[in-house]
Amino acid sequence: MNFAREIVDASPPERLALVELARDGARREWSFGEIAERSARLAGALQALGVKRGDVVMTLIGNRPEWVLGMLACFRIGAVVLPCTEQLRAKDLRMRIDVAAPTLILADERNRGELEAAGVGAAPLTQERAAGDRGAPPARGQVAVAYVPDESLFAAEPLPAIELSSEDPCLITFTSGTAGEPKAVVHAQRYLDGQRVQAAHWLGARAGELVWCTAASGWSKSARNVFIAPWLSGAAALLHDARFDPHERLELLERERVNVLCMAPTEYRVVAKRATLRPFTDLRGMVAAGEALNPEVLRAWREATGLEIRDGYGQTETGQTTGTPLDTEARPGSMGRALPGMSLAVVDGELTVEPASVPTFFLGYLDEHVRRAANGAWIVEDRRSGGPWRTGDRVSEDDDGWLYFEGRGDDVIVSAGYRIGPFEVESALVAHPAVAEAAAVAAPDEERGSVVRAVVVLREGDYAPSPELVRELQEHVKRETAPYKYPRIIDFADELPKTASGKVKRAELRAGAS
Repeated sequence: MNFAREIVDASPPERLALVELARDGARREWSFGEIAERSARLAGALQALGVKRGDVVMTLIGNRPEWVLGMLACFRIGAVVLPCTEQLRAKDLRMRIDVAAPTLILADERNRGELEAAGVGAAPLTQERAAGDRGAPPARGQVAVAYVPDESLFAAEPLPAIELSSEDPCLITFTSGTAGEPKAVVHAQRYLDGQRVQAAHWLGARAGELVWCTAASGWSKSARNVFIAPWLSGAAALLHDARFDPHERLELLERERVNVLCMAPTEYRVVAKRATLRPFTDLRGMVAAGEALNPEVLRAWREATGLEIRDGYGQTETGQTTGTPLDTEARPGSMGRALPGMSLAVVDGELTVEPASVPTFFLGYLDEHVRRAANGAWIVEDRRSGGPWRTGDRVSEDDDGWLYFEGRGDDVIVSAGYRIGPFEVESALVAHPAVAEAAAVAAPDEERGSVVRAVVVLREGDYAPSPELVRELQEHVKRETAPYKYPRIIDFADELPKTASGKVKRAELRAGAS
């Protein structure tokens, strides 16, 4: 198998593959023929730079064609790609370099300063490193770097796609670090073709349509939904290399005639709060994943567009495992049902997964289930062959099999014997007109063990922190949900601490409450 050969090379060369919206405002359409040739030439350049089958190539490029071409070049020659978001800082980058031991870094020129701060230079691949322990962390300044834009990277002779096994390592993605240090998740080639399930039953794009997944390159959702799932469906992908702007987001939806939109819940919330929603003639579907969607946000988008935001759920380790079915009314707070063929169960309030039923299940964590020998060979104890996967997520299930996310196991707040899911409190708070965002965590209390502490970001306008507003919000929550769930402590902040993928760092908020 090889994704580059079976999907890219096999597509009609004239078919639209990408719509590029560059940071400088330029727009370009890319055909599959162009993508196939450029990725094959880049594969040749990587090979000339010393990259072999099984070597790790780290990318640090935004949502632009060079990132897609770099991913495809790695798929083509059997290299293992580690996409990183440009929001990572030097310490984050150094940690990933030390853990994954890349042979080469393919980076945007605009990220040179951060890489140099991480101890990475533009040194070529040394003979010592090429002949030495390819699984060991490279010394500072030793890892090779190629910067884009650079047309010389596309001047090599094009390489054909090699034959790969479904169990060959393909992709490394780090967890978001919501509750601790990020871990390196290693996915196999099966991860790519395995996206067909969620592409057909959740994303729902059709041949000839345009899909816009706004996830930044380097995160789990971008690795599966920016271009892989759309291409498996015969659709094209939109790449927008710019910072998030809620007003521009709506303008581009209309101008580019996007058919399927995939955004993070945070983005749906912010757009609804800060911009004026309206119907879009060509928009046919909207999906979200990452955190539960608030009923208020679902309602705002439904009323404006006539469409449901179909929520879904997946972990970096598992890929997408649930989704609100196509052409089905969304149930507020629900992340849908298990995707077809996937075996999920709620055991003692925790969602568990049967790995063998999930085609996108990971090989394992790097340096735990998956290791590299000194010669670069991968040694794998496939976690998919192990027992049930405990997600660590607290989930409830209704009589129809719809699943409801309640929080991470370590996010559930136990106060005076009551178990309180943070999502319920946050949904109540964001329903108040003064609140743009909110996060609820446990704070220690001598009498109750813990109480609910809410950190609130106010909407722009006439709202300011005050004791009166605290009391108003507390009474509002008591009206919206069970009174025992109301936040006894409310703090105001300019913004919530988040991972680069937009998830709230609850561990950081809990530490601030202790």
